[in-house]
Amino acid sequence: MNTIHVVSPECYKTQRVVSHYMHIYRTRTTRTTSFRVKMGVLQWLLGSLLLCSALLCIVEGNVHYYDFVLKEANFTRLCQTKSMLVVNDSFPGPVIRVQKGDTVYVNVQNQGAYGLTIHWHGVHQPRNPWSDGPEYVTQCPIEPGSNFTYEVIFSDEEGTLWWHAHSDWTRAGVHGAIVVMPSNETGFPFPEPDGEEIVVLGSWYYIDNLNEVVAKDVEEGSDTPRSDCYTMNGQPGDFSLCSNDSTYRWQVEYGKTYLLRLVSAVMNAELYFAIAEHSLTVVGLDGAYVKPIVTDNIMISPGQTMDILVTANQSLGQYYMAARQFDSVRPDDQDYDKSNVTAILEYKGNYTNPAYPIYPSTLPSYEDLLPAIEFTDKIKSLASKDHPINVPVNITTKMYIAVEMNNGSVIEGSDDVTVALLASLNNISWVNPTTDVLLAYYRNMSGFYASDFPDFPPYMYDFVNENLPDNTEVTVKATKVKVLEYNEEVEIVFQGTNTINASENHPMHLHGYSFYVVGSGFGNFDNVRDPQSYNLVDPPKMTTISVPMKGWVAIRFKASNPGVWLWHCHLDRHFSWGMSFVMIVKNGGTAERCMREPPPYMPPCTDSPTIRLRPSHKFSRTGK
Repeated sequence: MNTIHVVSPECYKTQRVVSHYMHIYRTRTTRTTSFRVKMGVLQWLLGSLLLCSALLCIVEGNVHYYDFVLKEANFTRLCQTKSMLVVNDSFPGPVIRVQKGDTVYVNVQNQGAYGLTIHWHGVHQPRNPWSDGPEYVTQCPIEPGSNFTYEVIFSDEEGTLWWHAHSDWTRAGVHGAIVVMPSNETGFPFPEPDGEEIVVLGSWYYIDNLNEVVAKDVEEGSDTPRSDCYTMNGQPGDFSLCSNDSTYRWQVEYGKTYLLRLVSAVMNAELYFAIAEHSLTVVGLDGAYVKPIVTDNIMISPGQTMDILVTANQSLGQYYMAARQFDSVRPDDQDYDKSNVTAILEYKGNYTNPAYPIYPSTLPSYEDLLPAIEFTDKIKSLASKDHPINVPVNITTKMYIAVEMNNGSVIEGSDDVTVALLASLNNISWVNPTTDVLLAYYRNMSGFYASDFPDFPPYMYDFVNENLPDNTEVTVKATKVKVLEYNEEVEIVFQGTNTINASENHPMHLHGYSFYVVGSGFGNFDNVRDPQSYNLVDPPKMTTISVPMKGWVAIRFKASNPGVWLWHCHLDRHFSWGMSFVMIVKNGGTAERCMREPPPYMPPCTDSPTIRLRPSHKFSRTGK
């Protein structure tokens, strides 16, 4: 097991002072006597500390503060009222607005009935996995009645990102957008739009106690619930029951161009999206710019965000924005959410309202695969002077990961346990430890995970065959991680499989990093032929990529962000079944290449003994 990794003594000393005041903020801001005064004092203290440019742990951008209060609130959709855990009484939750390079402190006060964590999706958090958020990977849950302050460090991200709960299925109600404005020096790489609009796509469930239902389904090996409808900014739209009066409306002025920031917080489906009679120009994806793509529809996966220019150049009137599921499973499986979610783009001005808004004729049907393929094939990085790319070419680690659905016997030690549904990567179905992996790694604690996640499947077969043998369904439940040396250049090929005849797109998401998508295709990956067609000139830079149904995708990144980072499928049903693994990136040889030390307080792991976070022996700057 690796030794403790911390930053230099100089940075440690300053972080200790900052952390002291952040601890005061965490423990006192729940007492709401003089919130603004406390914020002013805290901002002055942090500003004084962080403006010392000679120190390695400096925050160069502006500092922002948010309070997230999590509690149950009532919402009525589809003719029924239900109680749901949300942030600040809103669904979706509040928007975080920053400029490139800023830092945000978010004090999360959990007034709900169960523990949870928050993840800052697409934010790289350089050297700071302590605030990344995935439950039992980088922290344990924030328990009811307690609070925890996240330090969210922005670096090279630019565009639209989002935040969401990372515990069970709590993110169905706990999520919101993040807007990262460009620096003053560069600005947008396109003419500055006249305005912006944020649209968050979500999933709605009738079920009140969704987490309990899902937990029971996973324990019994049953299928998990399907959503009852999709939402745009919290509303199902005109085509859902009892929803006409609440359909979300976006008002525009003729002749103006708007930046539409589209977030997919949907739980378990990719969606097609279109605006009637209006062209979409995609200019950004996952917090990075792309070469402009002019299209009349897009396909967006759970976890993805897009920046889209929309020009209001049609006749004054009302036009539907619409989305429906892109269903990539086999055609005979019809058990999916067939609702069409809508919002209305309406022009300002004097005109007679039509009886009905115009519906987009370019919105593909549920099982139409070609538009999704055509759209994703067009995505290329901007790769400009102000927004350069750096694709790894000296690959030191290659991984070939089979993405599998499993059904049948599961190997747990020496015993076989029969379950109905699981999911795995390279035949390993992830199991959460009782103490989070980051803490166990940092404290050199044994017995919580194994460092032998395999680089290849246990055996090779025709992964996309229509009639695979039963032994391909067997998987192993375990807590295994992949350990990488600092600055390794990594290539991973994710191979889609057709085990239990359940091949479909899998949106794979990496925490702590963006990666370059250098190639993709259908069938089994050919390690001689397929790399010859890799795009190493302007591949898209992403944090979430769909592994094609019965196909493969190749990604590359440099392991230059030390810490503990999660890889997982962003279809929550697959994540709940174990389709994830953890990647540990070791420290480099200097202080600025080392993982930061933990804050003075982290939520305790209630399933394990109390553990002191501060190391009691000599710090190590090395990666050993």
